[in-house]
Amino acid sequence: MELTLTPMTAPELDRLRGPLVQGYADDLVAHRGMTPQAALERSVDQIRESLPAGVATEGALLRVGRVDDAEVGWIWVTLPTAAAPNQAWIHNIDVHEEHRGRGYARRMIQLIEAELAQRGVPELGLNVFGTNTVAIGLYRSLGFDVTSQQMAKRLTPGS
Repeated sequence: MELTLTPMTAPELDRLRGPLVQGYADDLVAHRGMTPQAALERSVDQIRESLPAGVATEGALLRVGRVDDAEVGWIWVTLPTAAAPNQAWIHNIDVHEEHRGRGYARRMIQLIEAELAQRGVPELGLNVFGTNTVAIGLYRSLGFDVTSQQMAKRLTPGS
C-alpha cells in the first residue's frame, strides 16, 4: 500500500475548496483574532487570488495523495515566483481525518520534494501556526528550520 501523488482534477478541487476555505477562516479567527465573517471573506479572497484558474493555475501544483484507489489527503504547492525565485511554497497539506496518524503527510511532503528537486527547485518553505505542535514536529523531523517568527499579544480595548 504505497502512497502516490496524482494531479488534482477540477471536480476534486471543487469538493475540497469548501473545507479549505472554512479551515483557513477558522485558523484566522483562532490565531489572528478576526471575526468569523471577516475571516471567511479573507479566506475566500486569498484562495481565489492564489488559484485564479483552479487546477490550471500556472505555477500551482495541486496533488491528491492516494493509497490504492483511496484518497487519503492532498497538498498544494506553488513553484518559485519572481518575489521568491529559489523557493517553492506549501500552501496547504491535509490528510483526511480517518487517515491521519499513518505517515501520509510525511510521505506527501517527501514526494513533492522529489518532484520539486526534479524541476530544479532548491528550497521549499511553509507557514505553520505556532499552536500546531504536531505539524511543527513533523516539519522539523523533515528538516525544515524556522526562518522567521511572528508573535502577537491580544489586548483588551479600553483597558
